[in-house]
Amino acid sequence: MMIDVPIPQQLQDSWLSDLTLVADISACKATLLAWNAMGELGLMLSTTSAAANEIQAIITQLNTNNAAKVHPFATGYRVIPQPTLSSITHAAKERPIASSAPEPFLQPHDIDSASSTFNDHQLVTSLSQPQLMDPVQGSPLITDTQQHPDWSTCACVGSLICLPLAWPSGASFGVLCFYHAKPQGLKPQALQLAKLVSDSIQRQLAEILSQYRAAEAQSRGLSSDPELVDLQTFIDSFEEHIWMKNPEGVYTICNRSIEKAWKMSRSQIVGKTDADLFGEDIADIFLEGDKLAIDSGAPIIVDECSECAETETHSWLETLKIPVLKAEGQLAGVIGMTRNISKHKAVEEQLTLATNVFKNSVEGVVVTDKHGNITDVNGAFYEITGYTREELLGQNPRIFSSGRHDKYFFDKLWDDLLASGKWNGEIWNRRKNGTIFPQNITISTIYDEMGNVRYFMGVFADISAQKQSEAQLAHLAYFDPLTHLPNRLKLMMQLNQEICQAKRLNFQLATVIIDVDLFKHINDSFGHSIGDEILVELAKRLRSQVGDHDVLARIGGDEFVALISGITTSEEASVAINHLRQAFEQPFVVSTGDHLRLTASMGVSLYPGDGVDEDTLLRNADAAMYRAKNDGRNNYAFYTESLTQQSFEHLKLQSALYGAIEQDALYLMYQPKLDLVTRKTVGFEALLRWNDPQLGQISPAVFIPVAEKIGLIHDIGLWVLATACRQGVSWLAEGKHFGRIAVNVAGPQLQRSSFVDDVKRVLAETGLPAKHLELEVTESVMMQNPDMAIRDLKLLGDLGIELSVDDFGTGYSSLNYLKKLPIHKLKIDQSLVRDIPFDTNNTAIAKAVIALGHALKLEIIAEGVETQAQADFLQQNQCDQAQGYLFSRPQLAKDLTAFL
Repeated sequence: MMIDVPIPQQLQDSWLSDLTLVADISACKATLLAWNAMGELGLMLSTTSAAANEIQAIITQLNTNNAAKVHPFATGYRVIPQPTLSSITHAAKERPIASSAPEPFLQPHDIDSASSTFNDHQLVTSLSQPQLMDPVQGSPLITDTQQHPDWSTCACVGSLICLPLAWPSGASFGVLCFYHAKPQGLKPQALQLAKLVSDSIQRQLAEILSQYRAAEAQSRGLSSDPELVDLQTFIDSFEEHIWMKNPEGVYTICNRSIEKAWKMSRSQIVGKTDADLFGEDIADIFLEGDKLAIDSGAPIIVDECSECAETETHSWLETLKIPVLKAEGQLAGVIGMTRNISKHKAVEEQLTLATNVFKNSVEGVVVTDKHGNITDVNGAFYEITGYTREELLGQNPRIFSSGRHDKYFFDKLWDDLLASGKWNGEIWNRRKNGTIFPQNITISTIYDEMGNVRYFMGVFADISAQKQSEAQLAHLAYFDPLTHLPNRLKLMMQLNQEICQAKRLNFQLATVIIDVDLFKHINDSFGHSIGDEILVELAKRLRSQVGDHDVLARIGGDEFVALISGITTSEEASVAINHLRQAFEQPFVVSTGDHLRLTASMGVSLYPGDGVDEDTLLRNADAAMYRAKNDGRNNYAFYTESLTQQSFEHLKLQSALYGAIEQDALYLMYQPKLDLVTRKTVGFEALLRWNDPQLGQISPAVFIPVAEKIGLIHDIGLWVLATACRQGVSWLAEGKHFGRIAVNVAGPQLQRSSFVDDVKRVLAETGLPAKHLELEVTESVMMQNPDMAIRDLKLLGDLGIELSVDDFGTGYSSLNYLKKLPIHKLKIDQSLVRDIPFDTNNTAIAKAVIALGHALKLEIIAEGVETQAQADFLQQNQCDQAQGYLFSRPQLAKDLTAFL
């Protein structure tokens, strides 16, 4: 019963002309606002001088005032929207409306007599004309909005005329506004002109409504005076209560159900008002509903509960009230229809109860359709998972997947669920923030009346706290409460696992028992609390000395066990043991302020040589530990005597290497590089040598790997670089030309993120120009992390440093990366030069390397050239440079005068 009438464009143009005329005369701005289907005002027409922010401010204010009124829902009423008529005659057609229109109303369009195009102007509003005038306190002219309580926040409007517009039935159409930015900008004369425009618009609304109704009746095939059927018989056939009142509130018709319910005859009802029948109090309630239906121009529903004294039960009645308009648009009265909805209310109460249980459950509840897509969740669900309800609807529960369960797990879940209709178990899921958590969940299948799957419902509880308690109990069972390291029980389990992994990977496993020497004296002298402090600190130190994949446990008192995995030689085990010994180098500072020094005896057994099961390995490591104690403590021993001796030698070498730089035991020798054609010196390679006062001369092949293992190679490498650069600066100062000094770069050096900065710093400190420095890097080192190598070598090359690939042909180079490396030279390894020209394989490889290097525009250097035949072959095959004993052995800098 909504008033849904198209406004012709011609008429709108006329309205706009009237608005503009009044606005010009009154020196103000004007706008026409119309109600939309949502009960909100929106812009329909405005003069060109009206600004968007001003119009929006007025709309916002009026919509706010509308919302502040008693809404139909607040009194049990609700507005029922009716379908929109798309046309009124066979010639009437609708112009499409863009869904992205910025305003919340339907734009009106043209209408003419032959082919009329209409736009629906839909009206549903709960404000009548008197209610709309409440914000302006009965006066349509506000001379100063800042002094008005309802308009004081509308800062861009100073004075205002606000006139409501209505259809003939009294239902609201919109609001006509004339306004000025300044207070006192509008006078009473402007109000008179505005009322003339308002009256004109309302008359035209009545005319187009009358024309519309007539055209509508014609299109439905109704005569202007249709013959009435037996209406009384028709309405008497309904069980619902049906009645009609005229505009004065007098009953004009009712059906038999009304007579039975009210226990009155038709003659007692028709011609009476609600006040006559029920008294003033009840009449006021009924008339309020009638008035709201008339004001809204739309059907409303009133819910009310009436008590039946005979059965002492409550009956819920639903009354529909509909305003009736005559053909010309005048109000004819109000039709009412009441029906018993007690059954619906009972179902509604059950649904409300179920909904409240669903919403307030502390357990998460999720409902999905038969395809597994989420249709609803309760509050606990999105509180636990961290998602909002909007983010979850339509999603599949796989978005919670933690990755902890494989495909077989979910296949089995669905098989059980579809077979029995229910599944219960534990699942690890992922919250929105990425954390995973355990849940105990029950999934149930919900079927329709045909037995087909309709929904799935999951109810779960977050059992993180339960799991945490279980973990704490497990921790107490498997971990030492003082140091939180694994205890003996946990160690035996982990040792068994480590043995299995070492067997599978063909690695060795070192089991190291660490016993603190004379720890009983600590407890006796300082007390057990100080002893516990030391054990906690010792556990931290030992933990920091083992690898991430190694195991450290405390098996009792002052006894610890370390499992060192992934080792291939006894030397690697010695390095690991030396790291453990470093935990005792610094004194232990206790709470009493004392500095206590400790030592430890360690015993080592190796899998598989010293045992293939956990008991044997621990027993043999314990025996080795006691041998270390018998040898004087502060020592370690391998279970196998020969390995113990090798370890001692390795330890001596390692210890001596720590002091090699400070003791000036390291020095450099230089081997010349010559041009094979001119036989002139083009550079020198700096070669590191070590002469230890006790151990004597030690080969680089022996001590360089040790330096890399114990982490000294970076310091030694920087010393070599700085020493070579200083030598170059010295030669330059003496006026000697040497080309470039080549320095070898070890793998751990290049892998350091600070290496490029270290080279820059050495060049800056020594003053050697970068053009006199060459860095040699082995191909195997560059292939470990080729992307990082390419980046760092390019930075070095940009400094002017020349870069060489050392030992080329012995590793596993990728030609794809080789062409990307910013290098200048390739060095043919001496193993390939040694048997040239007699070994056909070596000669073929040498030729290929030379050809490859020249194709990449690189210089080729052959190292290890010892015979003239080798030099001739290399020269004939266009090798560029060479070094080796044929030209010169490595010499001290002072002995190289002939080559400078």
